[in-house]
Amino acid sequence: MDFEKAQNRIIDFIRHETGKAGINGAVVGISGGIDSALTATLAVKALGKDRVLGIHMPESSLTPAADSEDAKILADWLGIEYRTIDISGIVSAFMAAVPESESADRLTRGNLKARTRMSLLYFHANQLNCMVIGTGNKTEILLGYYTKYGDGGVDLEPIGGLYKTEVWELSRRLGIPGSLITKKPSAGLWVGQTDEAELGISYVKVDEVLRMHEDGAAPETIQNKTGISAEQLKSVIGRIERNEHKRKAPPVPELF
Repeated sequence: MDFEKAQNRIIDFIRHETGKAGINGAVVGISGGIDSALTATLAVKALGKDRVLGIHMPESSLTPAADSEDAKILADWLGIEYRTIDISGIVSAFMAAVPESESADRLTRGNLKARTRMSLLYFHANQLNCMVIGTGNKTEILLGYYTKYGDGGVDLEPIGGLYKTEVWELSRRLGIPGSLITKKPSAGLWVGQTDEAELGISYVKVDEVLRMHEDGAAPETIQNKTGISAEQLKSVIGRIERNEHKRKAPPVPELF
């Protein structure tokens, strides 16, 4: 990939889409991870630091202190306005209001947290006449590895054309603080969660698989060239197929 060209295209994309919408700026959820760090950095390059608001939304009993520290480091490095909103009280109030919540599994609870964060981002975006800028990368989008109407509920996905490994590379080129680049990726929805453990495959390998799959390579070829197991390949392809609904608008029946 020509990273300089990709960077400039993303910056032009943000400028064009926000300009077309006639809004004042961008709101970005800053988790302390690399995807949101790169997104916020590119938004600042496109719009200027005074038009980007970063919001960190930890859960006090779960979010590692290092994530909050890295989110603050990024905001200070970029010079953007930065707010922290603890979602613990909001999630607790929801759970208390729904009797069935006690039996909810961790995925259901995790999706609730992601959708709570989405609501907070849109509250601020509406209040400030801004767009919510998403932080999803191409790997996550293809796999459906995000919460529908949670972190997938956004106005733009500027880094949606970059695989995870390309996110790391562009971030290094832009000089983003190293602590955000080297940490293990995690959605932070429950204790001990990491992306790669949940996916059952490293991002380096899954990106190889996705590139070859998009090029139409046969399963046997993908396995032979990447060295992954049949089970891993089946899991990756299954995620792509199973989560197709996340990548499309809700279906509408044809009446005529």
